Amino acid sequence: MFERFTKGARAVVKGAVVQAESQGAPVVTEEHLLLALLDAEGTKASFVLRALGVTDRRESLEAALMDARRRGGLSKADTDALAGLGIDVSEIVARVEEAHGPGALADDRDERVRRTGHRPFTSEAKGVLERSLRVCLGRREKAIGDEHLLLALTARPGVVAETLADHGVTYATVERALGQESRPPSGDL
Repeated sequence: MFERFTKGARAVVKGAVVQAESQGAPVVTEEHLLLALLDAEGTKASFVLRALGVTDRRESLEAALMDARRRGGLSKADTDALAGLGIDVSEIVARVEEAHGPGALADDRDERVRRTGHRPFTSEAKGVLERSLRVCLGRREKAIGDEHLLLALTARPGVVAETLADHGVTYATVERALGQESRPPSGDL
């Protein structure tokens, strides 16, 4: 499948590995794919993210992702569902961090990096790559671009999609921005 990736999409996948390495993460996650997309320049996805104003709100996006990591990867929807059952996730996080230190639930150390020398992709990150192929085929396009990776991230339930949606990036808004990308500005007709 990787042979179908454009240069930009390959750069995002490699950038996700770099993101994981820079954070000391043992595995490459959906979050790392998103951060690599935010670093991309001159691609369709970078155009979309800029058009939707996300590049200007990167700190807010990263803070929301960090907050989710502190909650042990629980989305706001998960947190709300547990609250409905009388479970206060914020209180649990506070108690765990009091006993074990800040970010204790986010601790995802893994010995696999030491043994193999590389960071494997999580099943969720692999799912994004697979979904990007389905998105590409559904749009009747031949090559998988970084825009397909972005669409796949928005379509997969979880913290990354929820965080993107909170920042105005949904499958529908990305599709609209992609449709506008090829059109000249209204004054140039």
